[in-house]
Amino acid sequence: MAYTAIDDPEAYFQVVTWTGNATDDRTITLPGDTDMQPDLVWAKERSSTSGHIIVDAVRGATNFIQSHNTTAEDTNADIMQSFETDGFEIGTHGAINEDTETYVAWCWKETADAGFDIVSYTGTGSNATVSHGLSTSPSTIIVKDRDGARNWTVYHKSVGATKWLQLDDTSAEQTGSAMWQDTDPTSSVFSIGTYAQINTSSSKYIAYCFADVQGFSKFGSYVGNSSTDGTFVYTGFSPSFLMIKCTSGTEEWWTWDNKRDTYNVVDEALHANSSDAVEDSDSLDFLSNGFKMRVNSGARNATGTTYTYMAFAEAPFVNSNGVPCNAR
Repeated sequence: MAYTAIDDPEAYFQVVTWTGNATDDRTITLPGDTDMQPDLVWAKERSSTSGHIIVDAVRGATNFIQSHNTTAEDTNADIMQSFETDGFEIGTHGAINEDTETYVAWCWKETADAGFDIVSYTGTGSNATVSHGLSTSPSTIIVKDRDGARNWTVYHKSVGATKWLQLDDTSAEQTGSAMWQDTDPTSSVFSIGTYAQINTSSSKYIAYCFADVQGFSKFGSYVGNSSTDGTFVYTGFSPSFLMIKCTSGTEEWWTWDNKRDTYNVVDEALHANSSDAVEDSDSLDFLSNGFKMRVNSGARNATGTTYTYMAFAEAPFVNSNGVPCNAR
């Protein structure tokens, strides 16, 4: 039985959906029983092709970047306006609040207790290390150049420090020592090489650093089996959010959550690398202790193919008092 470091995942991560109404200064309230002021909001229009909107408390709510393209940071007060005590305020922009369109946002609280740190740094163009505040080694690091039109760079512990993935496109894992200096992150720093997308002299960067936290977050990999009967992946919790990427092929970054699909089979997928509307995928089940892929697909469950994942909890499989959670 897997006990947890966090009994209440809603204090650190929540998913919210809403329908646009084109009203300015609109507050989107998070649905959980626990209030949470987010430090990172990643939003996407579900019903149409507006792009992803990513804002954080370090850069400021009105400054956004987009996971589906390489463009530099932009500012627009008609999109995100502020972080609130239990949600965030939005404007009238179509990417976030067009009348009758539907939206989703994934929201994180920055704290080492929940394994999440937002790091801002300035590139030097030379090999360097960047400090983080997790007090444990990050399992995943997502980096974007705020000043330049450059790819997003992803370190994932299952891929390792000799390779990297790119969040904004479908490319397979790439290899090169000039990205992470072939050096895994430590409990205090991560290493950066001389590649422009992670370390151009005088450019400003933002890095989202995540660590595994028992019963709350998990970053790992699985090998597909091409069976609709399922590839089961144990996480130690019932997921509220899941993102996967095939490491060896040119496949999409797939995302699912527990608010777009409130029961199994989990169907409504978005792609982090694309502005496309939702795709009906009939892909998987969220279970009390992990997830099970239920599709024969090269993008999600091909025999012998490896996929990385990042997942966050709706509820721990077993809480700190030894009480198990319910299945969906």
